[in-house]
Amino acid sequence: MKTKGGYYSNLPVPPGEYLEEVLGDLGMSKDELARRMNQSARGLSAIFKGEKAITPDTALQLDKLVGVPAHIWTGLEAEYRLTLAREQQKKVF
Repeated sequence: MKTKGGYYSNLPVPPGEYLEEVLGDLGMSKDELARRMNQSARGLSAIFKGEKAITPDTALQLDKLVGVPAHIWTGLEAEYRLTLAREQQKKVF
């Protein structure tokens, strides 16, 4: 979508979708990632679905475990939440 300030996505894509692709490329299962992060598979499942945000701490863990820099994860998360907010505002106004 184009605005006065430029272009932005109007399709909210959870960063967890990208994480799934990265795991596939690495040959790592979601369960293995959960174990390495010392988190429950259920908690990570919420991240994959976009129901739970990737926090800076989680981004740092992902940086170490999958090799994608933390700022990429936080940027994807911020863009996802911003897109959701834009879509919500369209419904209100």
